[in-house]
Amino acid sequence: METTSVKCSGEGWCGSSWSSPSSSCCSSSVTTVNPCAKKPHKANQEEWEAIRRLRLFTGGRVGLDHFRLVRRLGSGDLGNVYLCRLHQQRISGCHYAMKVVDKESLAFRNKVQRAEIEKEILAVLDHPFLPTLYAQFDASHYSCLVMEFCPGGDLHVVRQRQPGKRFSISSSRFYAAEILLALEYLHMMGVIYRDLKPENVLVREDGHIMLSDFDLSLKCDVVPKLVRQKVSTPPKTSGAPSCVPPMQPVLSCLLRTAGAKNNRRRKFVASSSTTSEFEVKPELFAEPISASSKSFVGTHEYLAPEVISGLGHGSAVDWWTLGIFLYELLYGHTPFKGENNKKTLINIIKQPLRFPATRKISRETDEKFRSANDLIGKLLVKNPKKRIGSLRGSVEIKRHEFFKDVNWALIRSVKPPEIPSSPVNNKLRKSNNVIPIHFDYF
Repeated sequence: METTSVKCSGEGWCGSSWSSPSSSCCSSSVTTVNPCAKKPHKANQEEWEAIRRLRLFTGGRVGLDHFRLVRRLGSGDLGNVYLCRLHQQRISGCHYAMKVVDKESLAFRNKVQRAEIEKEILAVLDHPFLPTLYAQFDASHYSCLVMEFCPGGDLHVVRQRQPGKRFSISSSRFYAAEILLALEYLHMMGVIYRDLKPENVLVREDGHIMLSDFDLSLKCDVVPKLVRQKVSTPPKTSGAPSCVPPMQPVLSCLLRTAGAKNNRRRKFVASSSTTSEFEVKPELFAEPISASSKSFVGTHEYLAPEVISGLGHGSAVDWWTLGIFLYELLYGHTPFKGENNKKTLINIIKQPLRFPATRKISRETDEKFRSANDLIGKLLVKNPKKRIGSLRGSVEIKRHEFFKDVNWALIRSVKPPEIPSSPVNNKLRKSNNVIPIHFDYF
């Protein structure tokens, strides 16, 4: 049972909840995802448009009988994930990932609440690096979540293909930056992820990432804050005044136009005898720092010390896992892994952070590794109160030297390190092998 010091949301999106099992084996209930819901980041997507047309044709109903299962993609603690496509588009149609959960099995294992929270979180997400929930429906005693399909596999598999089974410094920074933005959005939505690892980072067809699997997440309330920070600016130079207005500081893609007035620069002259000035830079951060849970959740190699101790943990666990994640991308393994799970937990609590010996590299690359190691060291501080990001979240981390040249506003326009050369869905469109719709396959 989750415990939190802030008000946890117990109401599902649109008031949805797990419905009772149907008496008919092959019947499916009407989707509880609002068909009129707007997803700005996916509004023009082919998969979203196909679901929208289906809803118009069926009067808003989306069920299992509208999909053809192709093959199983994987399985998790709560259910199985299948690749599927719409019946009406058998040859060149859109592909989706359908997560199928056995509600009776969840009730038996006392994990209904975890599945409920995951469904609530997925229903409200709208971010370039997070999954889109296209539809949700019940079929017999199963609950089905239809999400986007990522043909590039997960980042763990991608890492295995790299030289030395590790990413370059530039590739690691790219993936870490996109993960940082995904965690930033989740924290602003009052969601502590708690399960970051390469296996949960999927690669889309365009090479950008998608953070998946929210069954271990903690949902709570959060209050956004706008902090104004004074930053000294260089003295004015003599000459004709510039007609070019100063560039507005970019806070986040989450900021709306209504809050643009807060971004205006304000300058103050220090004294009448000097030309030095101060610029007030507003920074938005929404970190659920008051949330607390004593649940022992996560993957052993990624667990934060405060999770192992059981004294209570909050949003700072996500910044610890970001440090482990970046370390694994750069060095091909996690820093505290032991001979077994027990030894791993002991190492996390007691063992100091160590880095492998540096290979013979250029001076420029060595400086980048030093910067990366510095950030990892600040993320892997065992005391969560002293860990970078524990107070102001991503705002602190973005300022680090490791992310110096990252243009956060245009990161979606950056060419990814690796783009899947042979997308899985292209092969599947030519295949006639499908799974018959029968619950025995679940």
